[in-house]
Amino acid sequence: MPFFLNHREAHLTEWMDRPDCDSVKLFNTYRQFNTINKLLSGWKMIFKEYLKPIIEANSGSATILDIGCGGGDILRYLDHLCRLEGYQVSFTGTDPDPRAKEFFEENCSRNKIRIINKTSGELVEEGTLFDIVISNHLIHHLQDDEILALCRASEKLSKKLVLFNDIERSDFGYGLFALTTPLLFRNSFISADGKLSIRRSFRKDELQALIPDSWSVKRKFPFRLLAIHESRNS
Repeated sequence: MPFFLNHREAHLTEWMDRPDCDSVKLFNTYRQFNTINKLLSGWKMIFKEYLKPIIEANSGSATILDIGCGGGDILRYLDHLCRLEGYQVSFTGTDPDPRAKEFFEENCSRNKIRIINKTSGELVEEGTLFDIVISNHLIHHLQDDEILALCRASEKLSKKLVLFNDIERSDFGYGLFALTTPLLFRNSFISADGKLSIRRSFRKDELQALIPDSWSVKRKFPFRLLAIHESRNS
């Protein structure tokens, strides 16, 4: 249990979420996410433990949606892992911020990943379905009612599995992040927003109490939470 960060500070606003934030720093943040997420977010383990069995059971193919995809670094990394395995996986990222799609189209145009500017609710209204729905570092940006709405929408969008990967609030994690990231990530919002993200994030018991009963929350190293929903039809 944190001693200093003992309450979630959901009222804080991250710099990259501001519509008037510096566009150069925002695009640098998207670029640097590629590094920091490979170091800390654990998607290689998530791929092996959760995604790969579903893809293999589906004859090496699947459709995957990343909600709140930002600059698309998680999608590109998962696409790389799937290509190494010889899988045929279709990736779609959605983010309501048009700057995310702009960055992706300017920097990742050779990729076959599709990025769209829609909300999860709009995709539900369209009747779109995916085998797997994921998010990375999204839920701490949201208010409690928005998280519940996202859970319900993701349940409707996913045929097999939903995975929300996020930070767990920790005094120790905050201290390490605050000390190291200014040295590694410059001219971006990584350091400032990362500290705000940790202050906005959940503890395991807090998140489990908030999300629907059909979901589970697992703690992962380092300072990670996975919120999981498996479809009854999977």
